Amino acid sequence: MAVLPLAAADAQRFADCALAAVRQRFPHKLDHLILDADDCPRPAEIHPVFDGSYDWHSSVHMHWSLLRLLRRRPGLPQREPIVSHFDAHLRDALVAVERRYAAHPRRGSFERPYGWAWLLALQAELDAPDDTLPQRARWAAALRPLAHDIAGRLADFLGRSHYPVRAGTHANSAFAMLLARRFGDDGLKRAIEAAAQRWFAHDRDYPAHYEPGGADFLSGGLVQAWLMREVLPREGFLDWWRGFAPRGDALRSWLQPALVSDRLDPQLVHLDGLNLSRAGALAALAHTLGDAALHEAALAHRAAAWPHVTGGDFAATHWLVSFALLSLGD
Repeated sequence: MAVLPLAAADAQRFADCALAAVRQRFPHKLDHLILDADDCPRPAEIHPVFDGSYDWHSSVHMHWSLLRLLRRRPGLPQREPIVSHFDAHLRDALVAVERRYAAHPRRGSFERPYGWAWLLALQAELDAPDDTLPQRARWAAALRPLAHDIAGRLADFLGRSHYPVRAGTHANSAFAMLLARRFGDDGLKRAIEAAAQRWFAHDRDYPAHYEPGGADFLSGGLVQAWLMREVLPREGFLDWWRGFAPRGDALRSWLQPALVSDRLDPQLVHLDGLNLSRAGALAALAHTLGDAALHEAALAHRAAAWPHVTGGDFAATHWLVSFALLSLGD
């Protein structure tokens, strides 16, 4: 899939938005299992790296967004404050606090699988070669122990899970696997490929007319197809797609952008994210299948959400930049 261009003006507004999000500590939706009456910490006490933004996973993927923006646009005016932010947060001692929290045996499901997958995508982005930003190596080294912990846990979790989660929200298995594949761990990649074959290889006639759900930011069917495109050889994927593809009118549900009725509602605004994640999936599928209708649908979905990525309520601006960047391809 070709990487689509990112205009300088869009890169700058995205960088402003993402930087503001990772700096904003409240409101914050804390995912914390309270173990006793005294276990009531503030986010910064247990998550000194990722305490900003609306929640932990959003902080992780908005950090990913800032790095991706610097790689695509090294001359960003916001470069200096972004580097300063990473220097202050991606430090060995602070990552160790995050690592201890996540390692607690009673918190084994903390941010699984969505936050895990974004953390691994962030590590992969840190590990990407970039001569314009030599500080990446130091930041990557600081985060890597946590990334290795999470890669092992995710591989173990996939191996002992009998069933996938197909929901269009954070628990979706295929999207987590798609993101986590970016991390260069062979054991994890083998676990992902085995789970994808076990769970999805025999799916047929996907009921796309059941989508979207009212709070979806992912299409369960499209991210599944996007993943299978990655794990199967081209001819194998084409054979799989012929059995999986929605039939007749059902396909139309994937070709029309979702309608967003209220961008102040943190659940309803998920549908802007759905349009962006659909755009990325549709573009990837269109490239492999040579399907003009899917290509046009990708453009329509991106256009529907693009004006709303920044400038709105924090319910949207704390996370949509990441999905906008994903929609442009790697």
